Amino acid sequence: MQAGENVTLSGSGSAANPYVISAAVPCSTVRACLSGGSGITYNTATGVIAAHLSGQAGNNASIGPDGGLLVPTAGGQVLTGCGLSGNGSAASPVKANTQAWPYACNVDTFGGVVACDSQGRLRSEPRGRISFTTYSDSRDYNDIAVPAAQNTVIDSFSVNITNPDTCRPAQVYTEREVDVYLVLPAGAAAGTGHGSDEMFYMRNTGTGSIVGAHAQATKFLPEAFTLAPGATAPMHARLRLVTGQSNA
Repeated sequence: MQAGENVTLSGSGSAANPYVISAAVPCSTVRACLSGGSGITYNTATGVIAAHLSGQAGNNASIGPDGGLLVPTAGGQVLTGCGLSGNGSAASPVKANTQAWPYACNVDTFGGVVACDSQGRLRSEPRGRISFTTYSDSRDYNDIAVPAAQNTVIDSFSVNITNPDTCRPAQVYTEREVDVYLVLPAGAAAGTGHGSDEMFYMRNTGTGSIVGAHAQATKFLPEAFTLAPGATAPMHARLRLVTGQSNA
């Protein structure tokens, strides 16, 4: 018997020494039959077969020091900053680093809102805002008889106020101060006030006139209306003279 190319033949063919045929297949012949599939790289020039690691962002798999595939625990890749805790593992998920609710009221009812903006940043509720508007007006009059009727409006003042908050309605509060000078002949009496509230009353019990009796009254009022976000409305203040007697 004769062996062919890349084949060896040994033995005499007896029961004690049978023929043994051995064949050697060159690597170049085998390589043509192999190819890499999903997750595998195959170099036909060198014959090296290896794991194919994706280059997509966020892939944590690598070749470990021992030559094996390594996917590190999340703690080795996830870095948390202010407001976050955890390493991303099942036992320690990444979560907001919240604190215990310290108030007696219920957090479900009274807790505020944290929202995500268009750039992926956490935002709290809008900051509170205060708008302060001042208005003053000095008017001179000829002597005006104080009306005998209760709460008679003798003049009014108006100023526009604007809610600076474009998110929420505003409650309006006003502080009003009015100076009135009264002339009270003997036996005369008069009063002044804001709205329906009489703030000052004076009677001349003497025999001569009191000229320039000064009534300066200040009142703080929660207005009966709210301003819609960004809205403007007029605020009116009315001066009342009351219960005039004896040509006050």
